[in-house]
Amino acid sequence: MKYDSIIVGAGQAGPPLAERLAQAGQRVAVIERHRMGGTCVNVGCIPTKTLVGSARVAYYAREAGRFGVELPGEVRVDMARVKARKDEVAGASEEGVTAWLDGMEGVDVIRGHARFVDRGTVGVDGTHHQADNIFLDVGARARVPDWLQNTDVPYRTNSSMMEVDYLPDHLVIIGGSYIGLEFAQMYRRFGSKVTVVEARPRIMGREDDDVADTVREILEGEGVEFRLGAECLSVRRTDGGVAVRVSCDQGPQEVEASDLLVAVGRVPNTDDLGLEHIGLETDERGFIPVNDELQTRVEGIWALGEVNGRGAFTHTSYNDFEIVAANLLGGDTRRVSDRLTCYGLFVDPPLGRVGLTEREVRASGRPALIGTRPMSRVGRAREMGDTRGFMKVLVDAETEEILGAAILGLSGDEAVHSLLNVMYARKPYTVISRSVPIHPTVSELIPTMLQGLRPLS
Repeated sequence: MKYDSIIVGAGQAGPPLAERLAQAGQRVAVIERHRMGGTCVNVGCIPTKTLVGSARVAYYAREAGRFGVELPGEVRVDMARVKARKDEVAGASEEGVTAWLDGMEGVDVIRGHARFVDRGTVGVDGTHHQADNIFLDVGARARVPDWLQNTDVPYRTNSSMMEVDYLPDHLVIIGGSYIGLEFAQMYRRFGSKVTVVEARPRIMGREDDDVADTVREILEGEGVEFRLGAECLSVRRTDGGVAVRVSCDQGPQEVEASDLLVAVGRVPNTDDLGLEHIGLETDERGFIPVNDELQTRVEGIWALGEVNGRGAFTHTSYNDFEIVAANLLGGDTRRVSDRLTCYGLFVDPPLGRVGLTEREVRASGRPALIGTRPMSRVGRAREMGDTRGFMKVLVDAETEEILGAAILGLSGDEAVHSLLNVMYARKPYTVISRSVPIHPTVSELIPTMLQGLRPLS
């Protein structure tokens, strides 16, 4: 079958791109081997944040007395019902994406595993489909270390954790980064004992020390245990589940648990695409290199979303679609390098991060200003009974533009957008510091923080 464009993968970039191409008069094929919507809809953002929501209710139910609210009896979590709620929310999203694609005029949805035959031809279960332009939106999957794959020890990844409908007695999580920490807090709040094992001396390696240390303190305050600097990891099967050998300075050398979750990074889904048939090489981690407009080294082939290594988030994947659509169809010029770093860690309270870290600003050597404020000095946080965390912002001392910020605390993932928007506008920090925000909110203390900037020593 001959098409104008073929899109391999129906993640966050593929479906909207298919719609735009079809609206431009193209005949389009979307090929998907598994579930519509990709990681975010099925095993990522939507289902995990639905679980976070259930865990948050359980936590505040146990904390009700602190707010003067009495609840009868012990708070118990029915994991089967928690999973059913998650399935309902995520399932509705997948059904929505599926119906959207199936209803697109000029778009054929093909189910199956796509592999390149040559530069303009993709094979799916023995049938060949051709197009001048091919867009890869195939995503990534959880990385599993070789030393774990070669054992008979049962383990789960972020994907298979979506099928858990029981409460683990003791959950060991290997990996102290964003995915692992979200699962650690939610399962501790559900009622499991939780231990996080991290090979590095601290969690969240890309963050500043004060951010990582405070997140650890928050989770430890809720009963999550950490084993850091855990080198020479190994596992063995036990009658009760699994034992993880932890070679570190403090604590016992082995942690026994009922369940094991591995959260040590992601692997791009490029190993079975037939890229060798078109001369398209990946980098050392398996990602497909792209230029600033998301074109690969092979003419007529683009890579969007997590597979290109230029962003591992739903919002960056969607922005990849926007970049490609603007450049091909919109008469515009958009580039990946125009994008500012921004993301959230959805523990509770959450972390909102934009731009450079303090460590990166210091390394740059530029003159800078810094402002901080503990959440204990934010009225809204005190009123809501959660003063954990802090705000921090970095500003260029010469241009007065905001370089980066971290808001770890109540509504931090929302409040940080006021800084992000001004950063995109390339306006000075005074646009915010002289504003008159609504009281009482978390955002109202951002101008106050900016009014107290001091030199970054």
